[in-house]
Amino acid sequence: MLPKLSVLDLAPVLEGSTPAESFQNSRELIQAVESYGYNRYWVAEHHNMQGIASSATAILIGYLAASTNSIRVGAGGIMLPNHAPLMVAEQFGTLESMYPGRIDLGLGRAPGSDMLTARALRRDDRGAYEFDRLVDELRGYFEDVERPVIAVPGKGMSIPIWLLGSSLYSAQLAGQLGLPYSFASHFAPDLMDDAIATYTRNFKPSDVLEKPYVMVAVNAIIADTDDEAEFLASTLFQQFLGIIQGKRGKTQPPRDMSNLWTEDQKKVVHQQLKYTFYGSSEKVYKQLAEFMSNREIDELMINSPIYNIDDRKKSYELLSKVWK
Repeated sequence: MLPKLSVLDLAPVLEGSTPAESFQNSRELIQAVESYGYNRYWVAEHHNMQGIASSATAILIGYLAASTNSIRVGAGGIMLPNHAPLMVAEQFGTLESMYPGRIDLGLGRAPGSDMLTARALRRDDRGAYEFDRLVDELRGYFEDVERPVIAVPGKGMSIPIWLLGSSLYSAQLAGQLGLPYSFASHFAPDLMDDAIATYTRNFKPSDVLEKPYVMVAVNAIIADTDDEAEFLASTLFQQFLGIIQGKRGKTQPPRDMSNLWTEDQKKVVHQQLKYTFYGSSEKVYKQLAEFMSNREIDELMINSPIYNIDDRKKSYELLSKVWK
């Protein structure tokens, strides 16, 4: 049985456009993928990045949930050390009250930014090292028990909590707590197999899950032809090339990469984007089938950072059709 398909959206701000237009594109995309049958739609917390508009993640989730009817909408994720757990509980309690049974809360321990921005967020530098305590505190606010401080709304709500990671720390913690786990293999591929093994080995059944549940994020860019898909993928390549070069800006339109990077830079980008699949729907299906073989993966979260929103919707549509 094939894993479920879901969507990761970073609300990209396109060159020549504004965050307002990015939100309109995200609304258009989530409505499309809901009709294609995707399972859930996550947006991720990032800060101080001109090309990503999902910084106020809970607000954006509310906007997207209001535009749809059944698809699950959530955070992939909230960077918990940036926030007071009580405020996160209240925000997601509010979302769950508005859109019952449709809200996910994925938690990460990175700042979602550089350290200068992390300090501007008033983040306690110790937060990443106390992630397990913060998760425990947050989960406590959702319990239906009396305590000196309660989350209103939030208390007594069953909001699915996921732990997210690109290393082994969250994998081990998610296993110990019996929570679902999502790995960020779309940008940090090297430890994926070790993380899944760590999660599975440490898993303890809980009132949330009886057995491990693994979701991995990958990049998939699909078009009518392999050449067209490779051209569209250049938007993603430019983004990661900019990280290497220290040039972070808005999301760039696709272009010929041959004069933009050196061979060494090309190798570094492709290594970091190891789990990026592009081509026709048949080609990408075969690539994903090979990727999933011998791996216990319950759900695939697809990131398709394509510049043009119509091409982006088409990519998700083509994948959904071949998946069925």
